Amino acid sequence: LEAIAIAPPTAELEPITDDYTQTDEADMGMTYEELSHFGRLRKISRCGPVSMFKHLVVEWKHLPPAEVARKVKFFFKSYAQNRHKATTLTPSVHCESYGVDDNRFDLRPIFIDSNWPWQFRQIDALVKEIESCAPDCASTIASRF
Repeated sequence: LEAIAIAPPTAELEPITDDYTQTDEADMGMTYEELSHFGRLRKISRCGPVSMFKHLVVEWKHLPPAEVARKVKFFFKSYAQNRHKATTLTPSVHCESYGVDDNRFDLRPIFIDSNWPWQFRQIDALVKEIESCAPDCASTIASRF
């Protein structure tokens, strides 16, 4: 039972070999902690792609801006591709302000262009500007827009 409790989360869609074990975090390219942070920024703080990037590029100084942009784009692309699955409200109890299935007051569109063309262009422009300036100017640039 302990082996199950400490096992890394996996969809187990690929065979496990001596040198390969499929994990959810590797497949997603982000940790569950990061994913939870994305969810809270999107749901509680009501961040879209650009505002989430501006928030995280300042907060996650351990990652280069291009990597933060990649993760934000991946999150929102996946979110848009799966948004329609979260529109059916089943009977449940919601005890906190953040929950993946709490959409009682969610009036956002169901079908979204998963390429987010305008937003992703803005993120790319911010990355380019941040990378062309001094290492500590990310917060100044992010707060300007």
